[in-house]
Amino acid sequence: MQPILSTGIWMEKFAKKIILDHGSGGKSSKELIETLFLPFFDNPLLRRMDDSAVFEINGIKFAFSTDSYTVNPIIFPGGNIGSLAIHGTVNDLATQGAKPLYLSVGFILEEGFSGEILKEILEGMKKAAEEAHVLIITGDTKVVPRGQADKIFINTTGIGVVKKSHISGHNAQVGDLILINGSIGDHGMCILCLQEGLSLEMPLKSDTAPLNGLVEKILTITDNIHTMRDPTRGGVATTLNEIAYQSQVGIEIWEEALPFKKEVLGAGELLGIDPLYLANEGKMLIFIEKKEADKVLETMRNHSYGKEAAIIGEVKAEPKGKVWLKTRLGSKRLLDMLVGEALPRIC
Repeated sequence: MQPILSTGIWMEKFAKKIILDHGSGGKSSKELIETLFLPFFDNPLLRRMDDSAVFEINGIKFAFSTDSYTVNPIIFPGGNIGSLAIHGTVNDLATQGAKPLYLSVGFILEEGFSGEILKEILEGMKKAAEEAHVLIITGDTKVVPRGQADKIFINTTGIGVVKKSHISGHNAQVGDLILINGSIGDHGMCILCLQEGLSLEMPLKSDTAPLNGLVEKILTITDNIHTMRDPTRGGVATTLNEIAYQSQVGIEIWEEALPFKKEVLGAGELLGIDPLYLANEGKMLIFIEKKEADKVLETMRNHSYGKEAAIIGEVKAEPKGKVWLKTRLGSKRLLDMLVGEALPRIC
């Protein structure tokens, strides 16, 4: 595919100004990637648009992923920007059924940044890497003048070995049940409350966690997982829309089955934000053949990061590329992709 410069589409939409919405993980992000970035870099591996690219060398399949982190605040209940960076890349590799092995880490530091805070962030990264059983084997550090960055930005890139190569956002099958390993929207609402200065009676904590151990347990008991995806930017609703589009299936989720913390729902009502569109940093959506769903659910609930696991929906034949919420009253409403930047610098 050649860059589509002649159409003028990208010139009209992006050449003048990039806005926060383009980094939201929602509709505008998808449009930016597919209309501008993909035509320049197009190749079969990139075109699949999964969380990790999967390729083969000498008969061994590898998964490869990269991500950058700008979360604000950089330290929050449950973690910090460093542990979040490790968990995020580990989980992106795990979505392809890969065993994460090695990471690189890149830092952009603002002049004047606190050495003590940097030490705390590095300690968080060290603990996160040890829990995930990955090694940080290379990295880079840049310092920019004061005011030309906001404290610290981190990039992590990871590689792992793939054992189950059929797992992809393109492989959701009609009849699959959809599982999630716990409560929805915890990380996003935690960060939002901190940004807005909102105090709750029961303070929220980010769910950031490495999920490769949980995924490895699941893969030992079944070969019938079709799709896995961690619902980060754009939340569960946007991630399900991405899968519905990739697999050209319909998806129905059930309101009464969705696991939310009361504090998340309460804060969401107060702020006018649907938690289904808030980022999660320790959750995995799993699409599994119906006959194996209960077995997988039990395995998830026996793991420390899956105690609140639930079956939340099902894959349908129609309408292709759409996601619907079946309410407690039995009615249905369309869940579209995230439109607008609900929460900048969430991860």
